[in-house]
Amino acid sequence: MAKLTQDELLAQFEELTLIELAAFVKAFEEKFDVTAAAPVAVAAVGGTGAPAEVADEQDEFDVILDGAGDKKIQVIKEVRALTSLGLKEAKDLVDTAGAKVLEKVAKDVAEKAKAQLEGAGAKVTVK
Repeated sequence: MAKLTQDELLAQFEELTLIELAAFVKAFEEKFDVTAAAPVAVAAVGGTGAPAEVADEQDEFDVILDGAGDKKIQVIKEVRALTSLGLKEAKDLVDTAGAKVLEKVAKDVAEKAKAQLEGAGAKVTVK
């Protein structure tokens, strides 16, 4: 089997959705018996792309959780359903102010996620 370069691997990861990437990270953790801190991973992914101000219509959106509201448990359940994160990782994400639940998703996916999270009582922004 040919060995992939770092750039080739990154190109492959760019094509994955956040849910697919979360599943990969989970499988990687199990295979190599390591753990990745979810808040660090979310911050690292968020820090890689600078906000692009383009005259064209925006086709990738971020779903940002501004607050959990009164029904924190319901919001955690919705975050887990949207991202396939574990309970602890989803709780940490909900506890983090301004956390990105989904990144670079289509407008319809972002609006659906926003509706689900707001239905659970969360305050959400789509950018």
